[in-house]
Amino acid sequence: MRLTPRSFLARTILLILVPLVISLTIVASVFFDNHWERVHATLARSLAGEISTMMKFIDSGDNDIANAIANGIGVNVSFHDSLKRPKEDDNHALEAGPLSSQLRSRLNRRASIYIDRGKRLVFIDVPTNDNKIVTFGTSMHRIYSTSTEVFLIWLVGSLLIVGILVTPFIIAHTRSIRRIAKAANRFGRGLDAPGFEPSGSREIREAAAAMITMKERLDRYNRTRTDMLNAVSHDLKSPLARMRIAVEAGDAKPEDLIRDIDRMTEMVNGYLAFARGEMPEIEQITELPSMLIRTARDAAPDKKIITNFPDAPAQFYARPMALARAFANIIENAARYAKKTIKITEVDTEENIEIIIEDDGPGIPDNKKADAMRPFVRLDDARGRDTGGTGLGLSIAQTAIENHGGQIFLENSDLGGLRVRVVLPM
Repeated sequence: MRLTPRSFLARTILLILVPLVISLTIVASVFFDNHWERVHATLARSLAGEISTMMKFIDSGDNDIANAIANGIGVNVSFHDSLKRPKEDDNHALEAGPLSSQLRSRLNRRASIYIDRGKRLVFIDVPTNDNKIVTFGTSMHRIYSTSTEVFLIWLVGSLLIVGILVTPFIIAHTRSIRRIAKAANRFGRGLDAPGFEPSGSREIREAAAAMITMKERLDRYNRTRTDMLNAVSHDLKSPLARMRIAVEAGDAKPEDLIRDIDRMTEMVNGYLAFARGEMPEIEQITELPSMLIRTARDAAPDKKIITNFPDAPAQFYARPMALARAFANIIENAARYAKKTIKITEVDTEENIEIIIEDDGPGIPDNKKADAMRPFVRLDDARGRDTGGTGLGLSIAQTAIENHGGQIFLENSDLGGLRVRVVLPM
């Protein structure tokens, strides 16, 4: 048998109300153990002392003095030869218990207490030395504080108020989580969730946004794998068919075959590099300037390299091999199309590291910048047909940068060519 509810809503309500009930119970217990007993003991002591004083005057025959004292303290005194009272008195009642104990210790006779709860009055019958009965009548406020009931009402009322105020917020909170669960279920089945937008608290919105980003990356991953299979089939089929025709026709030239083999090797290496871009790697403390300078020298030995790095470049945790591969692809792309100059700049802030790589080449038109980030896409009109490549360089770089939580932007450079701006979180 399960004692805890299954739903998040019920568990959250219990998580709030149970500690509140426990704390209020402790407060009530402390109140009754201290305040309640102290107040009622004080009231009982006061009234019992007054009755004891008046009984001394009554026993000595000074009834007028007793009546004067009673009028001064708001107590009605009456004398009777006999009274018709219930068989059971209220000496042991909750309200009269402290008073009964005080009277028993102050008087040499038994006093009977009767309570009229409807009229909120209390009557104390005390026998006299001449076998009469003196009745002291007063308000129940003299022996019992009604703040006890008020206190309990406020305790229960505050619990109800908290429950009423908190429940709508918990329901809205739960609804946001339920919407994320439904959207995740649809995403897991390869479907879209129309109209799904992050809502709720900041943490829930962040979780929803992360799930949407994950969905977009998974979609891009699937599209990339499909494009890769199509590209492998297309790019390798053409040179293989050309080589087969040349061999069968008997006019195959070694240099043509070697050129086709080199082309196929380049494409295969590009596919392998693309696949390696998502391999796991341990994060290490990384500093970018030395990596960028070394990569630029290797990729563009015949170009002018301009660098602008901070005096104390930022250090951050990253996967250095993946970052080196990403920047190598960006710099090799710049070296392939640059005329004379490549410029590399690093700008550090408290939250981000920004790397800017520019060239003075032909650049990329604005309407084709988005296509340039897609794998297996070559912008031949923009960059020329004699440069080779598989169209994977920027896509590999984008994957590595996004795996580090960063972003990559293609912009126009002041040098006249392409400006690649990479933003990485610290």
